[in-house]
Amino acid sequence: MLPKDAVMLLSAVNLKLRDYYGSLEELCDDMEEDFSRITQTLEQIGYHYDRERNQFV
Repeated sequence: MLPKDAVMLLSAVNLKLRDYYGSLEELCDDMEEDFSRITQTLEQIGYHYDRERNQFV
């Protein structure tokens, strides 16, 4: 389960994307997380998913 707090979520997701997953979709499928919840939560603090970098920037 990923953190609910946006800053903690950012850190956890970027770490997992860097070390374990080739895409956000792969992370969501494997962890049974909601793609929209993650992207919307992180957009609220000014981050968006960059597919090319495979991280939130």
